[in-house]
Amino acid sequence: MDAASDNAPYYELGPDAVIDAVESLGLLSDGRLLALNSYENRVYQVGLEEGAPLVAKFYRPGRWSDAQILEEHAFALELAEAEIPLVPPMVIGGDSLHFANGFRFALFERRGGHAPELDNEDTRRWLGRFMGRIHAVGAGRSFEHRPALTPERFGAESIDSINQGRWLPPHLETAFASLAQDLMAQVEAAWARAGAFTPIRLHGDCHVGNILWRDGPFFVDLDDCQSGPPVQDLWMFLSGDVEEMAVQMKDIVEGYREFADFDLRQLQLIEALRTLRMLHHAAWLGRRWEDPAFPIAFPWFGEPRYWEDLVLGLREQLGRMQEPALELAAY
Repeated sequence: MDAASDNAPYYELGPDAVIDAVESLGLLSDGRLLALNSYENRVYQVGLEEGAPLVAKFYRPGRWSDAQILEEHAFALELAEAEIPLVPPMVIGGDSLHFANGFRFALFERRGGHAPELDNEDTRRWLGRFMGRIHAVGAGRSFEHRPALTPERFGAESIDSINQGRWLPPHLETAFASLAQDLMAQVEAAWARAGAFTPIRLHGDCHVGNILWRDGPFFVDLDDCQSGPPVQDLWMFLSGDVEEMAVQMKDIVEGYREFADFDLRQLQLIEALRTLRMLHHAAWLGRRWEDPAFPIAFPWFGEPRYWEDLVLGLREQLGRMQEPALELAAY
C-alpha cells in the first residue's frame, strides 16, 4: 500500500494511474473512464469487467488529513446505518480510505437522479424531514478532527486570504477593507442574537447541486461536512424575495421538526451565513488558482468586474444583515 503525499500534483493522476488505483483493490476495470464534474477533488466513473461502474474519488492533496477524511467516512456510514438515503464510501478489506500512486481515494456506488424541485411544497417538506433525520444523527456526537463553520474561519480568515493574495484591484482596496470590517461586526452581532447553541455535525455545503432526487432525496458526498449551526444545512434551499423565502422556510421547518428540534433564533443567522459563504467562495478561488483547472473554469475571477460585483453584493448583504431576520410565513 502506497503512502499518500500532500505534494502529489493532479497532473500525475492520469487515466492509467486511476485504473491502477482501482485495480489495486482487486477490481478489474474494463478501461472505460469518465471524468465527473468536481473542482475540489478529482472524481471518475470507472467501468468494471463485472458489475456496474463505480465512482472513484481522489482527494485533493493537502486539503484534509487522513483523520478528517476518515471522520467524513464514519459520519456517512453512520447515516447509512440509520437508513438515511445517501451513498457512503465502500468498505473494501476493512478500509474506506485507500492509497495508490501518492493519492488518497475512496470508491462509491454509482447513483443517478435529478435536482429536487424546490418550488414544490411537498418537496420542501420532504427535504425538511430529510435534513431533520440527518441532524438527529449529527447531534448524537461531535467531530474530533473536522473543522467548524465559524465567523473566524469563513469570514476573518477569508478576508485575510483575499488581502494577502492581492486579488483586489487597487481602486477597491480601501472600500473592501472598510466594508469587511462592517460585515464582520454584523456577522458577530447575528451570532449573538442567535443565542448560545451547540454546533452539530452538518453536511456543510447543502445546496441543490449536492442533492439528487430519485423517489426522494439522497446525498452522494459529504466532502464538506463540518460542525456548525443547524440552519446552515437549510438556508441554501431558499430563493426569491423575503415573502417567498418565508413560505419556503415554513415548509422546510415543518418537515424538519418531525425528527429534530429547530430553534427559531437560528433564523437570525441566514444572511450572516450567506455573507460568509460569499467571502469564503472568493477566498477559495484564490487559494486554488494555481490548479490549472481553475483559470479555465473561472476565467472571470481575475477581472476587476468580478471584484466590483462582489463588493456590491457584499454591500447589499450588509444592508440585509441590518434588517429584521426572516420569519416563518404565518398561514
